[in-house]
Formats: sequence, C-alpha cells, structure tokens
Amino acid sequence: MAGGGGIGPSRGKAYPGELTVNVLVTCIAAAMGGFIFGYDIGISGGVTSMAPFLERFFPSVYKKEALDKSINQYCKFNSPTLTMFTSSLYLAALMASVVASTVTRKLGRRPSMLLGGLLFFAGAIVNGFAKNVAMLIIGRVLLGCGIGFANQSVPLYLSEMAPYKYRGALNIGFQMSITIGILAANFLNYLTAKIKGGWGWRVSLGGAVVPALIFITSSLLLPDTPNSLIERGKHEEAKERLQKIRGVDNVDEELNDLIAASEESKKVEHPWANLLRRKYRPQVTFAVMIPFFQQFTGMNVIMFYAPVLFKTIGFGDQASLMSAVITGLVNCVSTIVSIALVDRLGRRKLFIEGGLQMLLSAITIAVAIGLKFGTSGNPGDLPKWYAILVVTFICLFVAAFAWSWGPLGWLVPSEIFPLEIRSAAQSINVSVNMIFTFVIAQIFLPMMCAFKFGLFIFFAAFVIVMTIFIFVLLPETKNIPIEEMGAVWREHWYWKKFVPCENEGSNPRDIEMSKGN
Repeated sequence: MAGGGGIGPSRGKAYPGELTVNVLVTCIAAAMGGFIFGYDIGISGGVTSMAPFLERFFPSVYKKEALDKSINQYCKFNSPTLTMFTSSLYLAALMASVVASTVTRKLGRRPSMLLGGLLFFAGAIVNGFAKNVAMLIIGRVLLGCGIGFANQSVPLYLSEMAPYKYRGALNIGFQMSITIGILAANFLNYLTAKIKGGWGWRVSLGGAVVPALIFITSSLLLPDTPNSLIERGKHEEAKERLQKIRGVDNVDEELNDLIAASEESKKVEHPWANLLRRKYRPQVTFAVMIPFFQQFTGMNVIMFYAPVLFKTIGFGDQASLMSAVITGLVNCVSTIVSIALVDRLGRRKLFIEGGLQMLLSAITIAVAIGLKFGTSGNPGDLPKWYAILVVTFICLFVAAFAWSWGPLGWLVPSEIFPLEIRSAAQSINVSVNMIFTFVIAQIFLPMMCAFKFGLFIFFAAFVIVMTIFIFVLLPETKNIPIEEMGAVWREHWYWKKFVPCENEGSNPRDIEMSKGN
C-alpha cells in the first residue's frame, strides 16, 4: 500500500519574506475567533452539571440526578430537552456558515468575523438573563450563528495572512484560542458553582460577552488579507499589504500568483456547483472527511460533557468541575506542542501519532470504567488511585487530540483550497463539522445510557478508520505556498488521476475532462 506519498517541503515556490511582528500580532488577534467557540464548549457542559441550573430549567433531570438513587448512573442525564440545549447551537452554526460563505467571499474576511462577534455577544446577553428554556434556546441559536461566521472566516484569514513556512503554527493559533476558551470556561464554572444563592450559572453564561467583545474589537482593528483585497479589485492596496506583512519589498511573484488565482476565481459564476468538478475531488473529500472524523474521535464528548461525564463515573460536584479544569489545561498545553511541531514534523505524522495514542487511551478508559463501574454505573466507594487512573488516561486522550486532530482539523482544510472555491469549500468544512458536532451532542447521552462504558469502544473504532484514511490518502502539505497547493495532488499516487497537469485544460477535451464528476 502506497502510504500517503506527496511532495516534499522543498518542492514548490519559495516566496521571499519572514514572520514579521505585524503578521504575528495580526494572526494572534484574529485567532480570538476561536476563543468564543472554546468558551461555549466549556461553559455548556459545566452549567449542565450545576444543580441550581438543572432545578430551574430541567427539573426532570434534576430529580433523576439528585433524588432518584435507583436509576442507572449512565442514564441519569439522558434528556431530549437538555440535549437540545447543548446541540441547538451547532445546528444554528451550520445554517450560519452557509450565509457566511457569501459574506466572506464578497465583502471580505473581516466583516464576516465582525458579524460573528456581534451575534455571539447578543446570544450571551440573552442566555445570561434567561428566564425559561425558550430563552436559553434562543440565546444558543444566536451564539451558534456567531460561531458559524467565526469558524468560516478565521481559519481562511489565518492561512492567507501567514507566510507559507509558518502557516501551520499561525493557523493553529485558532485551535489554541479554542483551548484557552475551554480552559477559561471550565475554571469559571468551578468558581461560579460555589456562589451562594444558586445563580452562579448566570455568571458563566453571561460571561460569554467578554470573549465576544475581544473578538469584536479584534475584527474592527484587523487589516484585510491580500487575497481578499485582490478578490475585490484592490491590487495596489494588496501589494502594500503584502509588503508589510512579509517584511520585504520584493513580493511581485507572490502578488502575481494571487492575482492570477483571483482572475481564475472570477470565471467561476457558481462556486458551489464548481465544487462538483472532478479536479476538486481531493479537496472536497478532505473538506468532508476530516471534520467528520474529527467529531467521531469522541473528543467533543469529553469537552462538552466533561463535568457530566465525571459525575456519571463517580466524581462529586466540585471534583467533576475540577477534573474538567485539568483536562482543559492539558488540552491547552498540548496545543502548544502542535504549534511547535506542525511545520517541522508535518501534518501527516501528527495525525497518525495522535490517532494511535487516542486509540490506546480510549480502549484503556473503556476497560477501566467497565471493570469498576460495570453496567450499572455505580462504583461504590471509588478509590482515589482509580479516579486518578481514569483521569490520567482521559488526559492522554485529550493531549493526543490537542496536538493532532484538533488543530489539524481546521488547518489542513483551510490551506488546501484554491481561491476560486475557497469560501464555498470552507463553508462545506464548517458545515460538516457543525452537522456532526450536532449529531454527537444529540446522541451522546442516549448512547451513554445504551452503550455504558462501551461508548469509548465505539469511538475507538472510528479512530482506527480515520488513522488509516490519513495514512493512505493525505499528502504532506507543510511548507507549500497556499497558491501552489495544486502540486500536492498532481504528484499523489491516488489523487493525480483526478487533477489535471498544469499544461492540461487548454483544449475542449481537457476542459470537459476536468468538469467530469
């Protein structure tokens, strides 16, 4: 079997320019779009483990969780209404990402980011003052729309601003921001759960205005990318921007390639339909499969429902929230590892190593929970060393995801699309991510009730499949200029049959072949 052969890092054009302070600060500010996503992931799981929140909005769950000692521990949080509270955000993000594709392409990346921040801010206000479940759901929908716009525009912005040699590390700033948001939310949940009077959950939910304001401010101050300026016919401004962010005057070669790519993209009247062309088969495949597999690692189960999960397997209220803080810290630190290694080791090695580590960790967690908790979910007196063991392997799982499938799930799709389909393809990537995030959020609690500890085996099976998928089909994309990415497909053992050579496509027969499905 022919691995994932692709072009090496020395192939392709080498545009002049280094990592400047200007572009570093710009990318860090833009990456704050991930903070709003991460904050919500951490907050939603935390507040659903708080008894006052459950008693007010989900009394049936509260009765099962706090009062009914006869119910199976794996099933005590299983509630369609509670599930909808969590998953409604991702359904809204899915719909918003489709609209965001058009806004990002026609108006630029910055307006899309700004609108995302404003919508998220509105959702935080509604949730902080919620009086009933309906208001909670409305707030979640607004939050989801904000995340849909941010996830559509920020990864593209980062990939277009970054020098190709540092694109991986700078793009992973988005995932780093997500992990910081999760950690901040978990720590805030731990503190607000101690507030007397039972209103701490309002601080947690309403606190989302802080990351929203950070993102709004960043969006107002950020410059547009050269790619976006060229798309809107501002060539001179694009040249000046390119010179500033590359730190050199000689940017003509890169500028000319960007202009050429833009001219080609303008010939595309219907970018969504254009995605069906045969020559884009590789990019669309990864735009669909990477976010699909990313959600079926089981990582979002841990991050969404970490406090709920830890309570289910025997931890107390405060212990479950502290365990969530620990996993959030591991997630954050491990993402730094990815930033340090992604442009050195490459994307494939991190994908594969992370998959193997997640596989071993998931199997160990399933065995450990199965031996102690059985099918009833009642561990009796849980020894401290056993609790530490479970948390340790959960942390190993989280670490593996955080330096592989977490950041690379956003990086690789955002860097492989040619300009003419970039916004539409990124929308596909975000949409698939949100669809299956919604699916996982919907099915996790019922599946935990049905599968018990076997749920981790379910996700381990997907980890096996996705690791093989990467090993066989993904070429290495490190150190390849974003506008030269077509070469990785033309030289790949499998994808080359779909992508025409550079000198093809000039006659009717070549054009017709490139349009085939």
